Amino acid sequence: MNTFFTADTHFGHAGVCKFLRDDGTKLRPWDDPDEMDEDLVKYWNETVRPNDKVYHLGDVVINRKALKTMARLNGDKILVKGNHDIFKLEDYTPYFRDIRAYAVLDNILCSHIPVHPDSKGRFRANVHGHLHSNIVCKPDIYRGGKPVRDHWYLCVSVEHTNFRPISFEEIKKQLEV
Repeated sequence: MNTFFTADTHFGHAGVCKFLRDDGTKLRPWDDPDEMDEDLVKYWNETVRPNDKVYHLGDVVINRKALKTMARLNGDKILVKGNHDIFKLEDYTPYFRDIRAYAVLDNILCSHIPVHPDSKGRFRANVHGHLHSNIVCKPDIYRGGKPVRDHWYLCVSVEHTNFRPISFEEIKKQLEV
């Protein structure tokens, strides 16, 4: 059994197919949410086996009817609720073994929204979603305060993980923990 993470699938969300990056390019390569959903299901199931564990760090779907997509996905799923996960818990429970506000694995905090930097001392790192293609930055005092990636944080929004779940082992390599 392996453990995987993902965030911000936004199944059923037509709007996310229109989102743009700061440079004006499309955030996601799809124009149609049904096509996006089918590809996301395919990529998920190519990556995750039925007995693997998957922590979904929020923003699963944009509408209630898209929740049924979760039944097609491999793995023992745990939901860490995001800001778009607004439905009643019983709407999610057929698809998720557990639903949480956050999770902690190997003293790595797993949340939807990146935690405040004042919480850094309590954990080794923060794996999160919410930012889509963006990252948490900090000023680099050696480069005149120019912002650089804060390596204490790792965003696992699907835009950062080739639109498929990422293994916990790969996360630890990227975080160097």
